[in-house]
Amino acid sequence: MTQAAHGWRSHYTLFLLLFVYTMSFIDRQIMGILMEPIKQEFDVSDTAMGALSGLTFALFYSALAIPFGRFADRTNRRNFVAYCCAAWSAMTALCGMAVGFWSLALARVGVAVGEAGGGPPSISMIADHYPPQQRGRAMGVYLLGPQLGILLGLTTGGWIAQHYGWRSAFIWMALPGLLAAFLLRFSGVEPRRGHWQTDATRQETPPPVEPIVSMVRDLWSSASFRRITLGAILMGFAGYGIGIWTPAFLVRSHGMTLQGAGIVMGLLGGFAAALGSLFSGWLCDRLTRRDVRWRLGVPALGCLLALPLGVAFFLMPAGQNWQVGTLLIPHAIGFYLLFGFTAVWWAAPVYASMSDLIAPHRRASGLAVFNLGLIMFGGGIGPVAIGLLSDYLVPVFGNEALRWSLVASTGICFAIGTCYFLWAVKPYGLEQPVADKRDL
Repeated sequence: MTQAAHGWRSHYTLFLLLFVYTMSFIDRQIMGILMEPIKQEFDVSDTAMGALSGLTFALFYSALAIPFGRFADRTNRRNFVAYCCAAWSAMTALCGMAVGFWSLALARVGVAVGEAGGGPPSISMIADHYPPQQRGRAMGVYLLGPQLGILLGLTTGGWIAQHYGWRSAFIWMALPGLLAAFLLRFSGVEPRRGHWQTDATRQETPPPVEPIVSMVRDLWSSASFRRITLGAILMGFAGYGIGIWTPAFLVRSHGMTLQGAGIVMGLLGGFAAALGSLFSGWLCDRLTRRDVRWRLGVPALGCLLALPLGVAFFLMPAGQNWQVGTLLIPHAIGFYLLFGFTAVWWAAPVYASMSDLIAPHRRASGLAVFNLGLIMFGGGIGPVAIGLLSDYLVPVFGNEALRWSLVASTGICFAIGTCYFLWAVKPYGLEQPVADKRDL
């Protein structure tokens, strides 16, 4: 009977990796709730803040992700992820000690260097802990990390920033990351590579290290890998940009406080997205029992549903609110909750499909190539492009320029992303090994 590689120890390790990923997203996305006070203190433009929160991080993350992934494919992944987690947590604390814009940018580079070694090795470990027919749900649990990061980072970070300043928010939010690194290093389980490969495809000894150019060329020659990656880049462009700029949008266009925007985005939005991540993983595994191509059908469906909901959220005018205690919650948040639930449907199925497409001996490296596009073009260019467009639109829309910049990026990215995921359905079905189709 098929079961997880180490039983309860696999589930425990999965939750440790979720803890680590949550901390990476808190350290990465906390800039979103701190944008306004940092911008005011250092007196810089939206473009500069977009570059600080997105491009600065993405350049260094992307430069190191592939060599770190290749190293992780040849070493103990558990230890490597734990050491990287400790490093980026320490650099997050240093962000709170910055004396100017450039020293803060330097500390953010340190965060990026550490986080470059976190994601791909973690997903490689999960793929070796769980069989193909359970990977959608396992990836759905792991990909709660961004949602929990938003929930905890924006609510707690917003509260700390409101009462003690933005520097304290960086310092305090770094501490749990050090605990996560310690727990993973000394109690997590490193699984055997290729544990769930079929007898026909299992290799007893790993092949020699292949040149990086050959590996990238081979991956890019796959039509499904190429189209899934392009679709994910668009989702990353919209997702990272929305995550970074929506708190500032709520402050500027709806008159919310930093603490209020953090509560709305973190507590309400994070909860909705967490449910969406779990649901998409469950739905993916259930539907792929009938047809493996649903691994990409679910992302396409999620994008199609999220598109009108996101546009409606950003277009809904200010002035209509619910009052919960002393907190005024704009009616637009109703659309934001539905948008948050559906906008994340792409992630868990996409990572599950990538785990199928990429061989175990190169899985961390291949996922690093995939993340290169997602982080560099999505996470790097997304926030700065939204900031640039916002600055450009100020003469026309004034204080509402950011609103229209977010509407444009959401509409374009989700529409084209849907098309890419649908375009990848057929080649993905054809590229699945016969044995893997039977297992599913």
